[in-house]
Amino acid sequence: MDKLLKLLEDNARMSNAQLAVMLDTSEEKVTAAIAQYEKDGVIHGYTTLIDWEKTGRDLVMARIEIKVSPKKDRGFEEIAETIMEFDEVETVYLMSGGYDLALTVKGKTFKDVAMFVAHKLSPLDSVLSTATHFVLRKYKERGFKVVGEEHDERSVTLL
Repeated sequence: MDKLLKLLEDNARMSNAQLAVMLDTSEEKVTAAIAQYEKDGVIHGYTTLIDWEKTGRDLVMARIEIKVSPKKDRGFEEIAETIMEFDEVETVYLMSGGYDLALTVKGKTFKDVAMFVAHKLSPLDSVLSTATHFVLRKYKERGFKVVGEEHDERSVTLL
């Protein structure tokens, strides 16, 4: 039922009856499969992709790269679990390459995010260094284009 997961990922608002028609199966089988996926932790939840800029709500997002010193016998798990508990943190990924963890963090202002890094994240024992990159504009998120057909209103005059 990998097709079922892909359909749900693309649009979790479809009813089980609609999914059954698309998968050429019964609604009962779809319902049972979804329940099993939820029980097994394959499906963790259902979310909505919102363009917060259009709501007038103040929201700043940042990607933070962190180099950490992993704990003996616990590796990166202990610091990742600590960081996950902060309300400001949306995502935590273990990475390969030039840094160890990648976070997506939210705040009302650039200063909120900067203060989170300075006062909560950087002081953690295992954190060696951080690099903060602010999201200035989103073009595509989770597979969906989030920028409309907006035109640059700056005029260009050719001489």
